Amino acid sequence: MTQTSTLAILGGTGPQGTGLALRFAKAGVPVVIGGRDADKAREHAKELSQQLPDGSAEITGTDNATATEQAGELVILSVPYAAHNATLSEIKPLLSDKVLIDIVVPLAPKNPKAVEMPPEGSATEAAQALLGEDIAVVGALHNVSAVTLNKVDQAINCDVLVCGNQLEPKRKVMALISKLGVNCYNAGLAESARCVEAITPILIRLNISKEVPFSHAGITICPPAEH
Repeated sequence: MTQTSTLAILGGTGPQGTGLALRFAKAGVPVVIGGRDADKAREHAKELSQQLPDGSAEITGTDNATATEQAGELVILSVPYAAHNATLSEIKPLLSDKVLIDIVVPLAPKNPKAVEMPPEGSATEAAQALLGEDIAVVGALHNVSAVTLNKVDQAINCDVLVCGNQLEPKRKVMALISKLGVNCYNAGLAESARCVEAITPILIRLNISKEVPFSHAGITICPPAEH
């Protein structure tokens, strides 16, 4: 049996990173969570491991750079947007032959109901510009609620749109995310992230509205009704 390679989740001590770590480990994918503080990341990993059912893969913790080095091929960036570029600059020398999965949304400061896109057009495009074309960047998982991710006994209630400039890395990311039991769709080149990332504040607005009878909603791609 081929052993599943380790997935790194940078910002793995945050809400989204925590939910993803639990879900991927439960699905059999070994996870190393990275953080600015290695000791905090290790302690968080121990706490998460105690929540996993028997048969799950291992979750470990360390600093962001070491986590990137330990990744087999795929590295998820799940840090606050304010730390987006600084984290990428730190790990750039370590990303050779790896794929960076950028799930960061550039929400406007003090207003999660709006985005404040960088000059490149989106966080995904900013990551690609910073890292250079030799490193594959794939945008994904922008529209999944952190609350939903952390309810690991419930199915994820949305589809995932994936974008990036290189097809094969996108396929690898889609295969990884499919392990979580969700549908993934190729949404096009990195520039599509401008639309995909901008969906998140719309969902936040709906989910906190008193005019709708739900919260933590996601999006689904609906096929035509059969006639």
